[in-house]
Amino acid sequence: MTDPAVERDAAEAASAFAHLPVAPDASAAYGEHPDQVVDFYAPRGDAPGPAPLVVVLHGGAWRAPYDRQHITPFADLLARRGFAVANVEYRRGSSLPHQGSEGPVAGRWPETFDDVAAAMDALPGLVEAALPSADPRRTVVTGHSAGGQLALWAAARHVLPAGSPWRLPAPPELRGVVALAPIADFEVAEELGVCGGASSQLLGGPAHWDARRPSADPASLLPTGIATTVVQGREDIVVPPAVAESYAAAAAKAGEMVGLTLVEGVGHFPLIDPAAGACAVVAEEIAQLAW
Repeated sequence: MTDPAVERDAAEAASAFAHLPVAPDASAAYGEHPDQVVDFYAPRGDAPGPAPLVVVLHGGAWRAPYDRQHITPFADLLARRGFAVANVEYRRGSSLPHQGSEGPVAGRWPETFDDVAAAMDALPGLVEAALPSADPRRTVVTGHSAGGQLALWAAARHVLPAGSPWRLPAPPELRGVVALAPIADFEVAEELGVCGGASSQLLGGPAHWDARRPSADPASLLPTGIATTVVQGREDIVVPPAVAESYAAAAAKAGEMVGLTLVEGVGHFPLIDPAAGACAVVAEEIAQLAW
């Protein structure tokens, strides 16, 4: 007997991945590695003046087989809604499984975080040259799944532990974060087996869990003082709602209010699927922070 939830998830994933990749209007490197690149999408239409900038961080459990191409239709949808878009690539786990692993390992420590920090720091200059129609003073960061974790982390660098190479001396100049089904609480994610233990792999394995989690886990980096909204499919079986709910509860305990929008009747992938109504919900949440 088939599981209806699994069938729904497979159908939603197939729909989200059925769109052809959308080529960017420009690209720029923020480092020498081939994965250290940002693709830019200019705002469509005739809106007057510079457009808010949306920085997109793709998901895929921080694993090498999943790159930024699958989220380009979502980036294009945002551009068609009048946003300037920066789609960031970053180094992910090895394409080859490590000994004792069932598949490609999630993330690289410290390279994944090196890249997100470097990309965010370089963006104002890159945008000025590659996307003059963007207004970097009105920047919203969004990310899906593992990319949602990176989006929350990028907004929390000023509260990283002292001595962290990624720590900022002051909050980043962001209008806010819209995290889409983010892996936002590593402890809950590991308890639920999210993405085959990807959170632990990202940190380098169980031996590094205690030392590295305070520098990577969004639930440990609160409060941030940055306006934050989480959008979550209520039927998500990839990153279940319990992860987002735990992050929102941790924020409240730290004295910060995090918006949590639960979209009824959908799972993980409709949030980035331009053919799905949930994607319009996401675009509206971004617009509320950006405009």
